[in-house]
Amino acid sequence: MAIVIINPNSTASMTEAMLAQARRAAPNQRFEGWTSHNGPASIQGVEDGEAATPPLLELVDKASSSGANGIIIGCFDDTGLDEATKRADCPVIGIGQASYHYAALRNWRFSVVTTLSVSVPIIDANIRRTGLGGYLSKVRASEVPVLELEADPEKASEIIKSAALQAQKLDSIAAVVLGCAGMVEVSDKVKTALAIETIDPVTCAARCWNWLN
Repeated sequence: MAIVIINPNSTASMTEAMLAQARRAAPNQRFEGWTSHNGPASIQGVEDGEAATPPLLELVDKASSSGANGIIIGCFDDTGLDEATKRADCPVIGIGQASYHYAALRNWRFSVVTTLSVSVPIIDANIRRTGLGGYLSKVRASEVPVLELEADPEKASEIIKSAALQAQKLDSIAAVVLGCAGMVEVSDKVKTALAIETIDPVTCAARCWNWLN
């Protein structure tokens, strides 16, 4: 079977964007994209993450029992990741987890540019809990709501690009990690603007399977 990308929110267009990015990043892998239709429309903060977890885990169980080769949790907060890894019979990774491990493996000090301030403590805690806090400079909020990434991508791109340029200027870093699955549509514009590395989390997660297989 395929590697299943599970989007913990109910916005199907975001699932399709992640699926397309994964297929571009790892064309030799087979991916499917599943949307958690009973999840919130976006995941912004602890309450959304808690609401998203039960229906997400139902899909994890379904993917595992169906013989999935692997599961990607398509939310940068790595929603439900700990529970999912305990339940599944296949490897499970989060896109946040994949991206900051990738930076650490390259010995790159990095900052994260995410959406809203409410997500900052979650991301910071996730990174430090895995022992990679020494690679992190700062988690920066662009204050672009998740759904605005699709509703007005041009405006969102400019705001996120500005935040990334600030990180490049002030944070003494080698890379900027884009801290939202929905940023796949703006990653190219950010990458073009920066003199340092831009890390897209969906790309990192998709390519992880080359190491795990």
